[in-house]
Amino acid sequence: MNSNRRRMAKVPADQKDPLSFAVASRDKSVMQMVEAALKRKQVLLAYQPVVQAQAPDRVAFYEGLIRVLDATGRVIPAKDFINEIEPTELGRTMDCIALEKGLRTLARQPDLRLSINMSARSIGYKPWNRTLQKGLLRDATVAERLILEITESSAMTVPELVVSFMDELQAKGVTFALDDFGSGFTSFRYFRDFYFDILKLDGQFIRGIAQNPDNQVLTKAMVAIAQQFEMFTVAEFVETAEDANFLAQIGIDCLQGYFFAAPTINPVWERSADDQRSA
Repeated sequence: MNSNRRRMAKVPADQKDPLSFAVASRDKSVMQMVEAALKRKQVLLAYQPVVQAQAPDRVAFYEGLIRVLDATGRVIPAKDFINEIEPTELGRTMDCIALEKGLRTLARQPDLRLSINMSARSIGYKPWNRTLQKGLLRDATVAERLILEITESSAMTVPELVVSFMDELQAKGVTFALDDFGSGFTSFRYFRDFYFDILKLDGQFIRGIAQNPDNQVLTKAMVAIAQQFEMFTVAEFVETAEDANFLAQIGIDCLQGYFFAAPTINPVWERSADDQRSA
């Protein structure tokens, strides 16, 4: 009996619980996949347009979404790995790569406005800051065309640091978007101090909103908050014409989602003239 207890004591905690063991194994597999992609330099951006709600044929800006390629060349979207790597050194490296690729795209496309996702954890990461400063110095117009997106949950990990960081870069012309608003528990004491330029409403409130009275009320409340603080609003995950029309009617400024276009690694500015004529 005592020997059995001793053997059990040596078993890692996550292996005593099958669910914990499965989660740990999955996370380890994700980490290995991302590490391998970084070593092969198989990381790229997919671009999705954010359109004006009142004029959907006009693009307000594009969002650059990080993607990695697995060993078979299959494109893996960030949602499949970002939660696992975000708190780690891999997350910081991924933020650096996304920022560098976004800044280079802005430098090559002088008429483009582009948003890039970042974690608040990267604010104090020296390689990320060097990448940012190098990109801003490369082209004087980049700052006013760059939008940095920080998720609500990430911003609330270090709110005071986010506020001072935003103050410094907004003075240089950089725009900030609070991403996934409504998905977490933003402290309104800090919300008053953040001064985000753009509020992106979490997709859980947007999908099917034309037929969902509860989400209609909640979204209208978030729009009122944004208007009070003079922030532009973007509704994410817009997937139907009915939802797009409803969102435009309640005062949403911009719309983003598969109804307008899916993220693509072959954006319009990189296509040949023949490709664009045939599209």
